[in-house]
Amino acid sequence: MRLEVQVHARAGLLGNPSDGYFGKTLSCLVGNFKARVTLEESAYLSLQPHPQFDPLEFQNITELGVIYGKQGYYGGLRLLQAACKKFYDECTKRGVHLHGPNFTMSYDTDIPRQVGMSGSSAIVIATLRALLCWYDVMDRFKQAEFPTIALETEQEELGITAGMQDRVIQTYGGLMYMDFDRDVMSARGYGLYERLDASLLPPMYLAYVLNPSDSGKIHSDVRRRWNESEPEVVQAMHTFAGFADSGRAALERGDVGTFSRLFDEAFALRRKIFGDLVLGPDNLRMTEIARAHGLPATTCGSGGAIVGVMGDEPQNAAFADALAAEGYHFMRLVVGPAYPWAVEHCR
Repeated sequence: MRLEVQVHARAGLLGNPSDGYFGKTLSCLVGNFKARVTLEESAYLSLQPHPQFDPLEFQNITELGVIYGKQGYYGGLRLLQAACKKFYDECTKRGVHLHGPNFTMSYDTDIPRQVGMSGSSAIVIATLRALLCWYDVMDRFKQAEFPTIALETEQEELGITAGMQDRVIQTYGGLMYMDFDRDVMSARGYGLYERLDASLLPPMYLAYVLNPSDSGKIHSDVRRRWNESEPEVVQAMHTFAGFADSGRAALERGDVGTFSRLFDEAFALRRKIFGDLVLGPDNLRMTEIARAHGLPATTCGSGGAIVGVMGDEPQNAAFADALAAEGYHFMRLVVGPAYPWAVEHCR
């Protein structure tokens, strides 16, 4: 018996980071990249480290220093471990008895690391979905509550600071509008999630850092300021949420000009509230290059990647060349598929 589940990367389009502040977001799956979790029947239950992302053997101390200096100490194995434990805990809480053969679990991913495309949550959600399929218990869970379980896996088991947006889009796939209304979230533990027609999107691009580093990232004080009800931050989160509403409305009426302009407005507000040190030089530089070529841009997450609406072919080619000259990569964003809440998603 063998089972494989794939979950793609994601791009936050508009509204983020208000998902962590009871706001609204518009997000799509990035079909260009994916994480894959594989289960194969075996005598004992075994979780396999990835030879590249969970290295334990090195040619020498220099190689060790270079690898850990670039990618840090946290690979994907801990994500498998945490997701398996969370799955067991959730099944126990629901009175779900797990019956089935043991397995060897492994993972692989081509999602660029440390650039804000949600590579970690892709592995977590792929693991959770694979376990649902392996034990044939998907009918005991609601799709709408699954992003909360995935978020709790990272927050409670691993102490990772994260928001709901990534887990929602990687649970549902396609293009999604999300409303994390405080009262609704408090009452039932998940928000209001609506699928939109992905064909409404104009051609989109992604640009990202080719060789990011795990070191030197600056932490923001926005959470503290929001907890203290600082008016500027509270209003900013309302404005971010409004970008999601305005972006959805623009897509539904085919207004590409307004949709594009919202990306620039979102980036300007993010820069004002978070500051240049938090955004980082790469996000600032890629956005500057986009502006110089007449293209809109905003950050698609918390790492070194931006997203925007494509221009004409000469614009796109010149933009791609300018990015490449400074160590960045340009690509057309392919919107990933919608994920059905059924065992057909597993193969």
